[in-house]
Amino acid sequence: MSLDFERRARTMLDLAWPREDQGRASDMDLNPGWRENLDDNAFKAAAVMVPVTEGRDTARVVLTKRSEHLPSHAGQVAFPGGKLEDGDHTPLDAALREAEEEIGLNAGSVTPLGYLDPYYTGTGFKVRPVVVLVPPDYAYIPDENEVAAVFDVPLDFLMDPANHSVHALEWRGAQRRYYAMPYGEHYIWGATAGIIRRLYERLYKA
Repeated sequence: MSLDFERRARTMLDLAWPREDQGRASDMDLNPGWRENLDDNAFKAAAVMVPVTEGRDTARVVLTKRSEHLPSHAGQVAFPGGKLEDGDHTPLDAALREAEEEIGLNAGSVTPLGYLDPYYTGTGFKVRPVVVLVPPDYAYIPDENEVAAVFDVPLDFLMDPANHSVHALEWRGAQRRYYAMPYGEHYIWGATAGIIRRLYERLYKA
């Protein structure tokens, strides 16, 4: 699975920056009519890292659980990442910086494979995911102020559309639908699940 994934990612993604996007995904995809105007100027630029590593039996995707005391998205499953800052020349720079701050993942230890198309969130961010390879058994050091846990999920589980559920909740006075991929004790949902869904669509969907 890991060799096949790397081949697909290197073939279908690229690291050119700036680049022409092949498409885009958003929290609005499952909610027609909600924030249809995706004007880039209305969204803050952000980046996340999608780390893939060789696991015990298959390739695995590394995720974090955010600390419970954070003012936003507390306790949620997420990729390492955050807003672009002045010193970040590319989204990859931001993703590498945030991953080192959040989980102690050294930039020199990862192999970037390429960008996914941007993901627009209902909370006003234009997120650029960058897919990378991470050495197996890397010793992550979570920043306890931001990250409660680091865990991984089999790539073949996440790339199986049978595991992509559509759930709903009431938010700002209306029902909002979103992707969810429950795995054991972990509830992967929202933008994180949406990005995983986009990874599946780009690399595996026939």
